[in-house]
Amino acid sequence: MVRKMTPYKSDFLNIMSERGFIHQCSNFEGLDGLLASGPQSAYCGYDPTGRSLHVGHLVSIMMLHWFQKCGHKPYTLVGGATAMIGDPSFKDKTRPLLTREDIQSNVASIKESYSRFLKYGNGATDAV
Repeated sequence: MVRKMTPYKSDFLNIMSERGFIHQCSNFEGLDGLLASGPQSAYCGYDPTGRSLHVGHLVSIMMLHWFQKCGHKPYTLVGGATAMIGDPSFKDKTRPLLTREDIQSNVASIKESYSRFLKYGNGATDAV
């Protein structure tokens, strides 16, 4: 049996590397040491201007999924205030302003989507 050598101490970095998620990092040794030292936390933020996520969200959601599977704690931040302002990306149309009720509905719908990839709850590695 041939044993594959892994370049990192942390399972998370090995999985991300194997799956092609990593392009560059400013301090692989420091990050690897931190991730290998015990549970860590990380978050990704999303804008609730729509009821669902799109393929552009997939990379960060899958990273959080593997982060959790490797014993770490993911946080998903869905920022309601960003849905209440115009789109700053210089498009030819501004995004429509949403009511608080619409935003809360979008947040609930997005959380349902996240729940397919992340386990939410009160456990040590459950997503928040």
